[in-house]
Amino acid sequence: MRWRDLRAGELRKEHVGQRLALAGWVGRRRDHGGLVFIDLRDESGLAQLVINPERTEEAAAVAHGVRNEFVVRAEGEVAARAPEAVNPSLPTGEVELQVDQLEIVSRSEPLPFQLDEENVDEVTRLRYRYLDLRRERMQRNLRLSAAVISAIRRFMDEQGFVDVWTPNLTKATPEGARDFVVPVRLQPGRFFVLPQSPQLFKQILMVAGFGRYYQIATCFRDEDLRADRQFEFRQLDLELSFPTREEVLDTLEGAVVASFEALGRTPPERPFRRLTWHEAMARYGSDKPDLRFGLELHDLTEETRGSEFKVFAQAPSVQYLTLPQELSRAELASLEELAKEWGGKGLAYLVFDEEDEVRSPIAKFLSAELVDAVRPEQPGATVLFGADEPETVARVLSAVRNHLGRQLALIDVSRDEFLWVTDFPLFEWDEDNKRWAASHHAFTGVRPGDEDLIESDPGQALSRAYDLVWNGWELGSGSIRIHDPEIQRRVFKAMGIDEAEAQERFGFLLEVLRMGAPPHGGFAMGIERFVALMAGEQNIREVVAFPKTASGSEPMTGAPTPIAQDILAELGIQVLPQDG
Repeated sequence: MRWRDLRAGELRKEHVGQRLALAGWVGRRRDHGGLVFIDLRDESGLAQLVINPERTEEAAAVAHGVRNEFVVRAEGEVAARAPEAVNPSLPTGEVELQVDQLEIVSRSEPLPFQLDEENVDEVTRLRYRYLDLRRERMQRNLRLSAAVISAIRRFMDEQGFVDVWTPNLTKATPEGARDFVVPVRLQPGRFFVLPQSPQLFKQILMVAGFGRYYQIATCFRDEDLRADRQFEFRQLDLELSFPTREEVLDTLEGAVVASFEALGRTPPERPFRRLTWHEAMARYGSDKPDLRFGLELHDLTEETRGSEFKVFAQAPSVQYLTLPQELSRAELASLEELAKEWGGKGLAYLVFDEEDEVRSPIAKFLSAELVDAVRPEQPGATVLFGADEPETVARVLSAVRNHLGRQLALIDVSRDEFLWVTDFPLFEWDEDNKRWAASHHAFTGVRPGDEDLIESDPGQALSRAYDLVWNGWELGSGSIRIHDPEIQRRVFKAMGIDEAEAQERFGFLLEVLRMGAPPHGGFAMGIERFVALMAGEQNIREVVAFPKTASGSEPMTGAPTPIAQDILAELGIQVLPQDG
């Protein structure tokens, strides 16, 4: 027996008069005192079934026992709906199936929530994810994800990239997050880790002569989960031999445009905008700025040296932004609390009213010249100041800027702004460990001409790294890599990794680089972040079929769970009691 001749959403006017079978879930059942109407749903959409007892008493008897989410099979004749019954909002809205035979294939217990119910608790949604995935929103998001992946693969194949699978059991390398560790039964006391990225393998593939590599790689990071983070995620991972930076950026732009076109959306204009890291930090206080609104930062450090206001005079950095409207005391107090949440000591301000008079508790400590230096072009504005270490000021004012952009609806949501941020610092200072750490990763290339700064002034050395940002979300990062083993050793040494440790942890890579390594570079773009933005979702859990909650659990299966003691013993592992 054929379960169905068409999918429910494929029924059309040209099928009128044909006898067809349909199968799917009961989305809704309506009993009109004899006539029973059923909205039959499958992966393609909805079709209306009509069961008339005058046509078939047997099917009518079955229909009276049908409930939402039962799986049924219906066979009958396709008929045109009466003009007044046409539903223009449905592709199948001009026709219906007059049922002759109706079979209940599978019954459903009462659901923990209705599929059209709003504001269902997220833990409940994830506990019954198989029901949540039947909902239109989740069906749309996962199909959108599949279309994006397909478009990216077509584009990469057309560009001559080779899809190469790399291992999921590998060796720990510094990638910026904790590893998931995998014990090995055959070698007790030794462990694989799950890859945070295929970074070293894709570099090795370049030395192996593949030239253009890519994969949709699954990556694993043991880090706190947020709206844009999961333990496991996918990325478009790629690498090229003998590339210029422009070739790498052009490849990513092409993949982005191909994805937009596959969804029927107007693609962003190419080339994407560019800002160096220093420009982005100076203008927005962030290396992933949202360019859909203004509120740029301005530096006032030099102008405040010698100021009577000691908070400004003694701060290593003073910056401000101007909001083109007056804020109330309550609004300013709320912003001050936000600044403290982001590590600031407070938030100074000057409010210029419609008469251009200044309102502020610090105004009396500021010279007329300093007030005039920040005076907005139009009255009725608020100037907000940050004064602290440069990193703190940037972090606080960036948070305030983004908050105001959202709260005051300053963001032009009709725009898509893509941005390349380039020329990142090669190193950043790790205050906890009192040493230099790689800003991106240890294999990032050094800007030509900055090689001597690796030893003499690591904080001033720039890298050949670049990030892709979309509407304030970092989609991914990449770089032109180090292909010279001597430069790689020097970078390790600057990071406090001596020769012995470098050989123990990266000896295989150093050996590979000595065997004729071509210049190479690449990129890794987070698929879930990209798809979430495509789908208009703020949380990547909405585009992942079976995500983890913020606590790191998976409610549907109950994972993670304890492992039986005999299995742990076989692995040579003992679980110690945990405090609390």
